[in-house]
Amino acid sequence: MVSQASIEWLDVDGRARQSLGTSSAAIYSMVARALTERRVGGTLVDVGCGEGSLLQFIRHLFSDYTGVDAVRYEGFPGGAKFEQTNLDDNHVPLADGLADVVAAIEIIEHLENPRAFMRELVRLAKPGGWVVVTTPNQLSLLSLLTLIFKQRFSAFQDVHYPAHISALLEVDLKRIAAECGLTEISIAYSLQGRLVRTSGHYPETLSRRFPRSLSDNLLMIGRKTFE
Repeated sequence: MVSQASIEWLDVDGRARQSLGTSSAAIYSMVARALTERRVGGTLVDVGCGEGSLLQFIRHLFSDYTGVDAVRYEGFPGGAKFEQTNLDDNHVPLADGLADVVAAIEIIEHLENPRAFMRELVRLAKPGGWVVVTTPNQLSLLSLLTLIFKQRFSAFQDVHYPAHISALLEVDLKRIAAECGLTEISIAYSLQGRLVRTSGHYPETLSRRFPRSLSDNLLMIGRKTFE
């Protein structure tokens, strides 16, 4: 007999909607900073796009945007291109080498096979293009304290399950990116971290001094090699 928990696990639509289709402005700003620093533009594919909130932060950089997700949210920008797919199938219905930038914002932690997902992101990028992945920062002060006292990372508590299932450290992201052939790999931080046992956040000036410890989220960016 299939349990109710199993039914919920298999409900991709339900798992996707648990994320509410959006992330924080600090995360989108982190992505925009990384892309602006590298002076990229052209075509962007936003895998796990949710409501497409990233678009308003990077619209000035890109002439073409395509969102990909398991569900199309009501808030998705009108006129923007959209492809629907189950990302756990590890296949995005788009051509090889399509994008100058492939972004996956707060999605890899939702998926069963992060390595297969990264390979798919790299497939979508043009030679010389960039792959950007963000995820909760397991090495933040908040997350480490939660691990000590609750034996799980801050973003992987019972309330986050089954939406969050794959907890990755920054070293895991670097290793996976290198395995997939990316170069110029680097890590950046959101510079926004929640104070322990409160809903408040550290001042950004303090987060800039201790970015790993006082940032709730991080970014990995790497470049696909030229063929």
